[in-house]
Amino acid sequence: MTAEALPRTGDMPTREGDLSIEGRGIEPIPESARYGSVNRVFTVWFTPNLVPAAFFIGLLASADFLQVGFLTGLIAIVVGNLLGSSLVGVLAAMGPATGMAQMPLSRLAYGKSIIVPGLLNWISCIGWDGINSVFGAAALSILTGLDFLPSLIIIVLAQAALGIIGHEGIHTFEKWMAIVLGIMFVIVTIAIIGQASSGLARTDGFTGLDQLGAFVLYASIAASFVVAWGLYASDYTRYLAPNTDRSRVFWWTVLGLTLSAGWLEVLGLLVADQQASTGAVDTINGLLSGSFLAPLAMLAIAIGTVAVNAMNDYTGSLSLQAAGVRVPRVVAAIVVAVLGFFFTLYLNSGDLVGKFEGYLLFIIYWVTPYIGVVLADWWLRGRRANVSRLADYASLPSGIWGLAALVVGFVVSLPFGTSPFGDEIAKATGLPINALAPTLHYADIAYVVGFVVSFAFYWVFARSSVQQQA
Repeated sequence: MTAEALPRTGDMPTREGDLSIEGRGIEPIPESARYGSVNRVFTVWFTPNLVPAAFFIGLLASADFLQVGFLTGLIAIVVGNLLGSSLVGVLAAMGPATGMAQMPLSRLAYGKSIIVPGLLNWISCIGWDGINSVFGAAALSILTGLDFLPSLIIIVLAQAALGIIGHEGIHTFEKWMAIVLGIMFVIVTIAIIGQASSGLARTDGFTGLDQLGAFVLYASIAASFVVAWGLYASDYTRYLAPNTDRSRVFWWTVLGLTLSAGWLEVLGLLVADQQASTGAVDTINGLLSGSFLAPLAMLAIAIGTVAVNAMNDYTGSLSLQAAGVRVPRVVAAIVVAVLGFFFTLYLNSGDLVGKFEGYLLFIIYWVTPYIGVVLADWWLRGRRANVSRLADYASLPSGIWGLAALVVGFVVSLPFGTSPFGDEIAKATGLPINALAPTLHYADIAYVVGFVVSFAFYWVFARSSVQQQA
């Protein structure tokens, strides 16, 4: 890109701490405009996972459909987080190599068909906004005495402000909040561990193959929580210099995700048998009741919600643009925040456990086929590509093989799932959702099947056309 083609001053941040509003959208970041330390990859993934949604996954261990003991749950959390974060790490390494955000970069494989995964991710970002805000607004309500609705409005306004500022605002906030939240949650963890003796002694409720099925399902749920970040991965690495060590990007990503999500999940696992019927936030508040730690924990939860939802708003804005919708990035970020607000009200209306589990499994069912296509395309291109024309939707190829691989992988994976709403959907649509669940003892491996099938399908059918373009 020539100097004349560079965006106007202020369209992009120029250094760490530059909090001017980022007007740039899905266009590649020129090499001359790259900046930043690779170490910030750790904090940008560490901070947003210190949230009650991760703690809630730990609490799920005692649910009737899992009944996972402490040791089994611990291993499942570790395995799930390592699997999920490794995929995110591979995708994050594409940022420095291309200067592009994740969903816009996926136009390489999907062409004009990017409208499908782009809109799906836009919807997913709204969904994550809603899930996190349920917990964050509840915590702020407990802390301040405000009702849920005004607490939610405060959360949404704060996250929207960061989403509007963009890439550097988010990185700066996550960097400093990694320290603040890290200290807060260390204190909270020490207090909660003192009440976790019964959790440590908890054993599995199932035996034999049923126990194995519960382990696999729990690992899948843990993996789904972090693998969803694969849709965001290079959004937060695209400003790094092109010669940045890809292995460092990978490992900082894996460490950031696994340490934070795993930490809160294990903490929830420890007290899963003591959880309040009203949810994760009330469980934490109840365990710390009567000490200064309760308001400290509620403040940490509120801050963590802003940290994670700002990333949802930012990535959601880029996904909407990647899908071909002509809207300024800042406006798109505001739209995600507003729709997330209304989705929060829906989630807060009841049956949060069923809605949350169903949402997590929905995410992983389509995300891993999406990732399979993206990685197959990237490796077919020798992990490099000319991205100069990707911002022009009209010039993109149809991308039919990418979309076909995504759909085939998703459909083939459906019988291997255990979606809580699968049986109802199967009756209404005739799709074989959850068909093999009893045979597999409810071990959910749909995400693995979807990834493998989509990767293989794209590799076989799109190989010749991709190599001609490369």
